[in-house]
Amino acid sequence: MASDASETGADGFVPVVDAAELESEGRTLVTPEGTAIALFHHEGEVRAVDNRCPHMGFPLSAGTVDEGILTCHWHHARFELSCGDTFDPWADDVRTYPVEIRDGTVHVDPNPPLDRPPADHWADRLESGLQENLRLVVAKATIGLLDAGVDPQDPITTTLEFGTAYRDDGWSSGLTILGCMPNVLEPLAPEDRKRALYTGVRHVAADCAGQPATFAQPSFSTADVSLDRLRSWFRDCIEVRDRDGAERCLRTAVAAGYDDAALADVVFTAATDHPYLSTGHTLDFANKAFESLDAVGWPDGGRVGTGDSATVAASGDGLVADTLASLVDPLASATRSDETSSWRQPVDLVALLAEIYGGDVTDTSGLETLVESGQDESWSRPDSVRETLLGDDPEAIVAALGDAVRNGATSAQLAAEVARAATTRVARFGTANEFGDWNTVHHTFTYANAVHQAARRTDAVALYRGVFDAATSVYLDRFLNTPPAPIPEPGDNETGRDPDAILDDLLATFDEEGRVNEAGRLVAEFVDCGGDEDALRRTLGHGLLREDAGFHTLQNVEAAFRQHTLAETEADSRLPLIATARYLAAHFPTRREAEQTFSIAARLNRGERIHEAED
Repeated sequence: MASDASETGADGFVPVVDAAELESEGRTLVTPEGTAIALFHHEGEVRAVDNRCPHMGFPLSAGTVDEGILTCHWHHARFELSCGDTFDPWADDVRTYPVEIRDGTVHVDPNPPLDRPPADHWADRLESGLQENLRLVVAKATIGLLDAGVDPQDPITTTLEFGTAYRDDGWSSGLTILGCMPNVLEPLAPEDRKRALYTGVRHVAADCAGQPATFAQPSFSTADVSLDRLRSWFRDCIEVRDRDGAERCLRTAVAAGYDDAALADVVFTAATDHPYLSTGHTLDFANKAFESLDAVGWPDGGRVGTGDSATVAASGDGLVADTLASLVDPLASATRSDETSSWRQPVDLVALLAEIYGGDVTDTSGLETLVESGQDESWSRPDSVRETLLGDDPEAIVAALGDAVRNGATSAQLAAEVARAATTRVARFGTANEFGDWNTVHHTFTYANAVHQAARRTDAVALYRGVFDAATSVYLDRFLNTPPAPIPEPGDNETGRDPDAILDDLLATFDEEGRVNEAGRLVAEFVDCGGDEDALRRTLGHGLLREDAGFHTLQNVEAAFRQHTLAETEADSRLPLIATARYLAAHFPTRREAEQTFSIAARLNRGERIHEAED
């Protein structure tokens, strides 16, 4: 019979079972010092392993041993018995314990030193999860890394490296989601930070699954090329959809040591050479690539560059170059809105924009003249601008923006105003519209947000085109606010209720379909009742991350958080949160499959029994 309570020897070994009895039975379960260990007598040897299957926690003492292989009977994970290594990457290795037979009794050391720190183990498992697209492995690894005190920057870096190396089609939704997650972490509860990291990593793994790896083009052998020339070459290559040439230009710009603002100038100029590329996704992808490099600290010297390659430890290879190079395919393959009927008829919006740009949508000479005329001016927003941006006269919209540039408005100032208008379209979206049209106003919103963030990074004149393009898309979306859903005004919902109770009600709206307007009203009520807006974002973040939120929904919340943070007035700061709450309510509830996987991973990492019923 197995013994569970015996004195521990000076060397840490504990007597646990009679050796002859174990040989007769073939296996037994012992718990020295509370550690559940499965003992096996197999092929003349005694082996000891953790009784919990590392995959889902099923007791390995109930498994089968044959020819040196231990097989779990729940999901048939297989382990090499002597060392615990798994045959199945989705299962992880099982821990083994030192065993000795002394005077006919089996002794086990239940507390041997770990072979390696937990952080190193989970870092390896993260890579396995990415490579094999294993959700449970990714969940356990992200939870394990954060529990081990690892900075989220490390797994984000690993995932960014993987996503840019193993998707030949370049940057897409998975890496964009990864780039969104660092921007929403700050207000989240600790457990939701793990959910956010898991969300970003699993989407990159899924996006890369089955895709060919990337084979990089080299940078040019010289770094003695001006930024103006590299920008011109890059734009020309993108214009004719020459991916290889464009990549070499971009890698050369990185190797030359140009800083993030200069690199952004190159990329965002090309990204606005045609209006509203791929319904806004292309510029948003580019912005998220730069924000992802912000999140991982701009390795390879990319952020501190000066253009002098002798003073910057930059390279045409490395994470900065690989990340930016991944944007080439989305840029070169993008659909161009100036080639679509909605931008040409019944009003030729492209011609209207080309006139102010300088005669062609790829031109900036007209904008440069406007900027130069306003360089000594300090723009103050006229009261009429917001009404104009939400109006139905495209000529008035373009004229108002042109006047603003002439009067000294920066691209960042105007981008903030257009982003607010785009936010209003989401907040006022009428639920009588087709469900798919939520994405129409959403695309304009995330594009406008990307233009705003890009304009805060670089003062490239070309980004004024992004402002005008976003404003034009806001104009095109005007019918989706007919009739407009009401936006609660500050003070209209001051009920005196407990803010925490309001947040509970807000989460409850996401459990039922169609409570769109109620979700927006509850956000307004929470703010009017003096609720802490960090708590509101924390609740919205939790509501988002417990669901199987799609790409657009994740984008929407991240953009809303950014616009909320940058708003200068109370009315402006509440608007994005009202808008995104309505968007969430329109898209929830979901099956919450990802949350189930996360919950299983969290319970496994805590040592709980998954195969038994919960209390």
